[in-house]
Amino acid sequence: MAGMSELTAIQRFHAFANPARFMALSDRLIMPFGLITAALLAAGVYLSLFVAPPDYQQGETVRIMYIHVPAAWLAMFGYMTMAGASAVALVFRHPLADMCAKSAAPLGAAFTFLALVTGSLWGRPMWGAWWVWDARLTSMLILLFLYLGYMALWATIEEPIRAGRAAAVLALVGSINVPIIHYSVVWWNTLHQPASVFRIGGPTIATSMLVPLLVMALGFTFFFVTLLLVRMRAEILRRRVRALRLARTEPVGEEG
Repeated sequence: MAGMSELTAIQRFHAFANPARFMALSDRLIMPFGLITAALLAAGVYLSLFVAPPDYQQGETVRIMYIHVPAAWLAMFGYMTMAGASAVALVFRHPLADMCAKSAAPLGAAFTFLALVTGSLWGRPMWGAWWVWDARLTSMLILLFLYLGYMALWATIEEPIRAGRAAAVLALVGSINVPIIHYSVVWWNTLHQPASVFRIGGPTIATSMLVPLLVMALGFTFFFVTLLLVRMRAEILRRRVRALRLARTEPVGEEG
């Protein structure tokens, strides 16, 4: 009975991952997710620019935080999404898992780049330099290289199954960098301040700044998920077109 129930669970797992079902479900989700994204980002921008007060030390420069911090969170969230989907693809041969991982990579890379750029804009007036080889900055730069390497594997290996497996291994190996980024301010003496939002003792940031930051983070998250659904739908259609082209290709017989 236990074996039968386990088999049923696996069958349901794969049934849920059916591309046709995903296309139908995502088609219903994209529009409401897009509207939620627009509402959250509009509210977040308003709160960040017109409601949140300037910092007593950083002044108006602190407003970069409302872009930089959510971008950094989404950079790590995107990589963990990619690594988790890669693990599922390797272990369970999930029909959509490698598509999810492949689709998440450019999004995560974009958020990582945004975090690095806004961090430099923030660091110039605060630290007196556009870039320092700080532990967190360096590990974030490594994260960007991991994203780029992952996408390069997909681009250089033509066969999707081989490309997915090679890229999945890289994603899983590179996932060790995510906890390094998170704990770098604890393990090393860095210019970055320790965690001020998600910590055991509760947030140390003022409510007037915390609310806009969380609204922006939620808006960024919905933005990521919405674009991920769009990219996965495009990847499914791309693979369908590739399969049709291969099916229409007639084998060339040997003359003799």
